[in-house]
Amino acid sequence: MSVLRNLESKLAGLVEGTFSRAFKSEVRPVEIARKLAKEMDEHRVQSLSRVYAPNEYAVWLSRADREQFEGYEGELREELSGYLLEHARRERIALLTQPVVEFRTDERLRLGEFGIQARMVRPGEDPEREHPSQGDEGHTMVYTASERLSEQLREPDPRRRTARLLVEGRTEIIGSNGAVLGRSRDSDVVLEDANVSRRHAEVRPSGASWIVRDLGSTNGVKVNGRQIEGAQSLKPGDEIELGTCRIVFELE
Repeated sequence: MSVLRNLESKLAGLVEGTFSRAFKSEVRPVEIARKLAKEMDEHRVQSLSRVYAPNEYAVWLSRADREQFEGYEGELREELSGYLLEHARRERIALLTQPVVEFRTDERLRLGEFGIQARMVRPGEDPEREHPSQGDEGHTMVYTASERLSEQLREPDPRRRTARLLVEGRTEIIGSNGAVLGRSRDSDVVLEDANVSRRHAEVRPSGASWIVRDLGSTNGVKVNGRQIEGAQSLKPGDEIELGTCRIVFELE
């Protein structure tokens, strides 16, 4: 059974059991968990021998959503922290400490919206430091309870167009938030190839253009037959190679 399904089973019991009356808002614990794992994956940092990721996460909720968790935040924080720790172990991600999840209120958020900020905190930093506002901690991703990524806290580039990936006889439409490609069932574009890593690469917009970025894969990424280091910009017709899969990048 997958990590996510394990979590869903645990939280299903939590929701249906003792705390069933607590979760009446549009934001659900499993939705928060999925996006926390997404933020962990997207903020990976590759060192010489390890892949590190943030270990502290602030979950911003509307006042109405946060009130639904009143009295139960401690238990939910522990569940989410345990899920992130298990996810990191499965993905072979190194953490400086056990993940910490905190809930905070943002009056700008509407019912059903929540923001997530990820930080890498070294052991020994003052745990009693004053909590900053959203803008002070860095870039915040805002999600909706429908599990679709809302706009980031900035307007998208109007010149950006929707991308298409031609993958093994099928067409994958990639929106303005990009997509992760890999063998894992949690990837946005799943590739059935043993030579492809679980989370092999991502294709996403960068400014007015699009890029492909290696996510620390075992076999690397090629664009038009040439191995790339880190990230490389893409233009229509470029061929991306992940393992034995050949993917053509197009723009609509």
